Amino acid sequence: MSGYHEFRECIDLCLQCAAVCNHCASSCTQEPDVAHMARCIQLDMECAALCYASAQLMSLGSGHATRLCVICADACEACAEECGKHNNEHCRECADICRRCAEACRAMNER
Repeated sequence: MSGYHEFRECIDLCLQCAAVCNHCASSCTQEPDVAHMARCIQLDMECAALCYASAQLMSLGSGHATRLCVICADACEACAEECGKHNNEHCRECADICRRCAEACRAMNER
């Protein structure tokens, strides 16, 4: 049975990504033009939810974890692309961790 120790790096990146996405979403609500940040906020929240779920399933050693990691990687890539359009520190930080998390999640399917 697979579990935490086998997937630790990906679990850690997913949890870190979720935290940074939540921070980015919250910070976006403080930007002068919040409506301009709406898609970023939405993708941040979706990415965080999928990262948390992926980390949880990997921790449980679930047979569904690798399939969810594919969806998580897609969400991370979409979030990184959107955050990359905005010139502020929280979006740059979010885009970076989302790219790293997507890479780790994609690697889960190579196991």
